[in-house]
Amino acid sequence: MRFIFKTHYEQDLRLFKHGLSAAWYMALLAFLLIAPWVLPDYYRTQLVFIYIYSIVGFGLMLLSGFTGQISMGHAAFLAIGAYTEAILQAKGFPFVVSAPIAVLLAAAAGVIIGLPALRLSGIYLAIATLAFGFIVEEILARWESVTHGNSGLLVSQPKLLFGKIETDWGFYYLCMVCAVIAGFAVFNLLRSHTGRAFIAIRDSEVSAQSMGVNLSRYKTLSFALSAAITGLAGALYAHQIRFLSPEQFTIAMSIEFLMMIVIGGMGSLHGAVFGAIFVIGLPELISVLKDYLPQAVSEQTGLKGTLFGVIMIVIVLFEPQGIYGRWIKIRTYFSLFPLYKRGMFMRQKSYQKSERVH
Repeated sequence: MRFIFKTHYEQDLRLFKHGLSAAWYMALLAFLLIAPWVLPDYYRTQLVFIYIYSIVGFGLMLLSGFTGQISMGHAAFLAIGAYTEAILQAKGFPFVVSAPIAVLLAAAAGVIIGLPALRLSGIYLAIATLAFGFIVEEILARWESVTHGNSGLLVSQPKLLFGKIETDWGFYYLCMVCAVIAGFAVFNLLRSHTGRAFIAIRDSEVSAQSMGVNLSRYKTLSFALSAAITGLAGALYAHQIRFLSPEQFTIAMSIEFLMMIVIGGMGSLHGAVFGAIFVIGLPELISVLKDYLPQAVSEQTGLKGTLFGVIMIVIVLFEPQGIYGRWIKIRTYFSLFPLYKRGMFMRQKSYQKSERVH
């Protein structure tokens, strides 16, 4: 097992805890850079969706995983970002202009829903965000002069300052850069005073307020930042789908996002990525399993939803920390073998994991 002895304060500011961790991340980055050239088109497309869903996961994790504010309407923020990007691109705005505008509009929507929800928590906050999602979906369907309503809206290829991105690998790298920047930004935010305030609110609002944390300010800020990050994902999502309609941004998508971070691991940025991989990879897993299932089962239309529900129940009952939490235990087991103790992680069942912000 690796022990890190800290001798100066600068060690806490490092991006990576030690050299081996940095080497693994560099290896992963190298693989992702060459992936478009060695993987088939289908898997490259899946990686693009993983990047987009990871960005959504970062935003929702910031709100629900680190601030403790449950949202069941995040598909609305994705829709705001997607439609803003599509409309501005149609008017000739480059991505470096349209995407920031989409982010700002989504952030404004986050403030709009965050301010009235300051006095709400738990199931009541979830209902409020759910209602907001329904309102946005209805606006998109009714505002036909702008969104084209249920007829849908075609999205052009992303246009940068030097021209359009006409190749799939070019858009792949755009999504990868946005995902890395979003993850890096959230990671550094959580190490700041603001991030620590978010975590304090999640653990105990009373304790946080007694230590001088302004609950109204930080809750609203968390909603705004979460919505802004999701708006960026929406801008990329619009170009990936190439066609937008209100039926795409339903309550089912919001629930899928929430399940994504729960299954991946609440309170961890790694969990957002693992959850995105799981959500995108589940349909592929189902297509493989159908060949081995009885015909009466494989032909059922609700197979994906059923598997989601079963896996969610299993995660909640046996691994509340999600996929990333299980990976931590497996890694610790092999690091300490044969001295590993089964009760090592029992404390995390009773106490908040405020120290886990990676």
